[in-house]
Amino acid sequence: MRGHQVTGVDLSAAMLAIASSQPYAEGVEWVQQSAQAYNSSRRFDLILMTGHAFQILLTDDDALAVLATMRNHLSELGSIVFESRNPNLDWVTEWAGRVRKLPGEIFETLEITAADGEFISFETIYQFPDRKLTTASTLRFPSQEHIEALIARSALQVRQVLGDWDASPPNTNQSREMIFHVQHSE
Repeated sequence: MRGHQVTGVDLSAAMLAIASSQPYAEGVEWVQQSAQAYNSSRRFDLILMTGHAFQILLTDDDALAVLATMRNHLSELGSIVFESRNPNLDWVTEWAGRVRKLPGEIFETLEITAADGEFISFETIYQFPDRKLTTASTLRFPSQEHIEALIARSALQVRQVLGDWDASPPNTNQSREMIFHVQHSE
């Protein structure tokens, strides 16, 4: 952590258990809470929301609540960085029937259950040697313009949008990611 104070926030106890078992995790303050409800007296120089977590915010109200929480916890010169998948790509075709082998004898299958406008719903099936687990999810794929409008409504401003974590510029028809670098409005 190189002298930085780090806080990790997640609503899922299972995700926090995994995160807190990783190397250097003992130096992190782990908080089980939703991003919308998180409240601390601390202010942060950098707030990261990764793993496409922005896409589980299925309404503008939820997205605005999370952006407000991040704004309220951001130091004066701090930055917020988060990503969302590019909605201009055909995720339904790419994901439909996808099967991946995970470590061990685990197979992951993705089945699209609905696609409607900005929303894609799917089931992820994990086949273990002795059992099967199924999860259901819905993700939102808002446009870059829509996300930028939400950011502006939150008294924040976009400093930069990247097309990938390698800092490449965004390409509307090819970039898989839209990575937003956001700061306080001036």
